[in-house]
Amino acid sequence: MDKAELSINVRGRLISLSRPVVMGILNATPDSFFSGSRVQTEREIADRANQIVAEGAAMIDVGAFSTRPGAQEVSEEEEARRLRQALHIVRREQPEAVVSVDTYRPRIARQCIEEWGADIINDVSEGGLTGIVDTPIHEEERMFDVVASLKAPYILMSVQPTTSLMLERFSREVAELQALGATDIVLDPGFGFGKTVRQNFEVMASLNALHALRLPLLVGVSRKSMIWKTLNATPEEALNGTTVLNTMAIMAGTHILRVHDVRQAVEAITLVSRTLHPENP
Repeated sequence: MDKAELSINVRGRLISLSRPVVMGILNATPDSFFSGSRVQTEREIADRANQIVAEGAAMIDVGAFSTRPGAQEVSEEEEARRLRQALHIVRREQPEAVVSVDTYRPRIARQCIEEWGADIINDVSEGGLTGIVDTPIHEEERMFDVVASLKAPYILMSVQPTTSLMLERFSREVAELQALGATDIVLDPGFGFGKTVRQNFEVMASLNALHALRLPLLVGVSRKSMIWKTLNATPEEALNGTTVLNTMAIMAGTHILRVHDVRQAVEAITLVSRTLHPENP
């Protein structure tokens, strides 16, 4: 598929992906792995939403639980409370923003889209194949059914350890989603989920293979352990490494970068785009 053809339909508004875009992370949690991303008070959430937009992101991704190793499970009631508050503030501050909700719970996803103003579902469970912090998922609804009924854009993240297994699983899942009536599916290789550090880098090296499915590709490596463990550093020291891998992802044709540091990601996109297309100002 010609990259220029790719877009996603967000409540009737077409978001072009002919040039990569940035999704800024807003964590309404007390325990995300990168301390600089944690926001909880009304003022902190508002400031973060405004910062993400001001620095050039096309999307805001709002999450209410941490998926870091060792994190505590968050109850459905607590996740709902956090997301309801955060989405209300984000919508008040940035009513025109495209907002994604980071959740694996189908009922929460439905509430976020139908009641609280989210536009996109970002699901780290690959439709229910895994639990968060090693906790099995037991939900009354299936995420794929919810996505299809809502007709909301859906980020399908893989927990498979290799690109070949990822392609096999993605092929079946995309076919199932489309048979149910889902549209606007975005693929996320799931860096840090179900993969060793080595496997993460092997997936990064073979990102181009995922274009075989002719769907938009999202990459989220921001400050993850594959970077700081390799560099003997910490998440707080992983910005430079994040920019390096984001640049590689852009060169491999990634359409959406999910990041903590929006301005640096936007700059990477600008410089790579200018390098690949020097004729365009």
